[in-house]
Amino acid sequence: MNTEWTADAGADAIGRVLVVGAGTMGRQIALQCALYGLDVDLYDTAPDALAAAHNEINILAASFARHGRLSPAEATAAAARVAPTSDLPAAAARADLVSESVPEDPALKGRVFAQLNELCPPHTVFTTNSSTLLPSMFAAATGRPARFAALHFHLPPWDANVVDIMAHSDTAPAVVELLVAFARRIGQIPIVTQRESSGYVFNAMLSALNGAALKLAAEGIADVTDIDRAWMGIMKTPIGPFGIMDMIGLETIWTITDFWANALGDRGLRANADFVRGYLDRGRHGRKNGHGFYDYPHPAFAADDFLEG
Repeated sequence: MNTEWTADAGADAIGRVLVVGAGTMGRQIALQCALYGLDVDLYDTAPDALAAAHNEINILAASFARHGRLSPAEATAAAARVAPTSDLPAAAARADLVSESVPEDPALKGRVFAQLNELCPPHTVFTTNSSTLLPSMFAAATGRPARFAALHFHLPPWDANVVDIMAHSDTAPAVVELLVAFARRIGQIPIVTQRESSGYVFNAMLSALNGAALKLAAEGIADVTDIDRAWMGIMKTPIGPFGIMDMIGLETIWTITDFWANALGDRGLRANADFVRGYLDRGRHGRKNGHGFYDYPHPAFAADDFLEG
């Protein structure tokens, strides 16, 4: 759709989405959009990431059909609407909305958006799925700050269907309206922040929990399993903070923690980052590679007797 959008056009103005970054979050955002009838280009520079994303999207779609959430035909059609690609110029040229999910580095995000600004049509709206970075950190680098805001999803978006919408000082009000309508169109509950704040809403609360859990472990106060047992036993949840961090991915946890440790000069955050780095250095990246704080596909916290110790 290479036409100018208006606020009145709403989410119907978005016909094709470009998701940049084919990691866990990017591929799930791509599938969520496809489930609601949108065509999606899923871009990554790494062929292995694209192959893994294509495989996982087909597995997830088949799982939806197997559990009765979609018919087999609907599942096949949704998966087919996601086109993994390494051809950024072609994908950018047809994008109405960009959803960026590259690592949590504002300089990197700025470079990616600067490149996209050269390739995308003037009408394309840019969004970042950053977990904790503020849009204003790299808004100028996008080349179109009025058409840029955060649109932050949660895992998995078909169940944890809340999306944060965070504007910066130069975001056009019509863009916020458009993103609210778009979020609803793809089955999400839009939460619009009143001003910029690291971590948005849910992630601000989750980051506090994860940071406290890491601090307890990094300082040797309790081990990973006992920290999770404490949370799960009292809050009656099926997973604790370290299991959650495995789901997020330990590279992401480390990148965020390391960034803020450097930015704030915080010794506690530095100790937390170093603690996570130790797992990464041993090849333990989280659920996606089968080894994080726990081993998968049968993590200890899922055992019936986990809370008994």
